[in-house]
Amino acid sequence: QVQLVESGGGLVQAGGSLRLSCAASGRTFSSYAMGWFRQAPGKEREFVAAISWTGGRLYYTDSVKGRFTISRDNAKNMVYLQMNSLKPEDTALYYCAADFMDYSDYVHTSEYDYDYWGQGTQVTVSS
Repeated sequence: QVQLVESGGGLVQAGGSLRLSCAASGRTFSSYAMGWFRQAPGKEREFVAAISWTGGRLYYTDSVKGRFTISRDNAKNMVYLQMNSLKPEDTALYYCAADFMDYSDYVHTSEYDYDYWGQGTQVTVSS
């Protein structure tokens, strides 16, 4: 069982930055790939970024490449999403998710592969 709690969301002007954090419980955190997803009002939840348990595999959706960086600290059971050059279209509820990979160094981009989810943190980017 893994519990996830996101933090770091807020209101920021276009061009600004935010760093989202996700704190995970459970001693087997390092056996999970971790992902960030987001859901804007009236839209379906979409994949943003994912990181393998080693941190060696990273994957981003095209719209955030070069602006967002996902990272993790297995010793602290934390995963982060550094978001730079934010745009109004980045406005959404951001979710952290855990995908049990049993130490396989791979990542999934489909939400249906993820086993545990946080409650989300709101990011609002004003123009």
